[in-house]
Amino acid sequence: MGRAPCCERNGLKKGPWTPEEDQKLVDYIQKYGYGNWRTLPKNAGLQRCGKSCRLRWTNYLRPDIKRGRFSFEEEETIIQLHSILGNKWSAIAARIAWKN
Repeated sequence: MGRAPCCERNGLKKGPWTPEEDQKLVDYIQKYGYGNWRTLPKNAGLQRCGKSCRLRWTNYLRPDIKRGRFSFEEEETIIQLHSILGNKWSAIAARIAWKN
């Protein structure tokens, strides 16, 4: 007995995301929020798996993602937290207030 499959595998698009798909995902999340990732692709008109949509949003499309190099202060903060927490990078990231 296992988990139910997250989506119908046939007809799903794999590979790189197109700018049109990115825009559909961003528009849908801005209008309705993300809620249930399993139902989001169908509701947003995407031929993708819910997991793929979640990862695309979380890792690339979220507006609060910091891009570019760290400032000197940010680097010092990271070094200080690493000396306290070790290699617990998710805990370090949770304690840093990134500025865009």
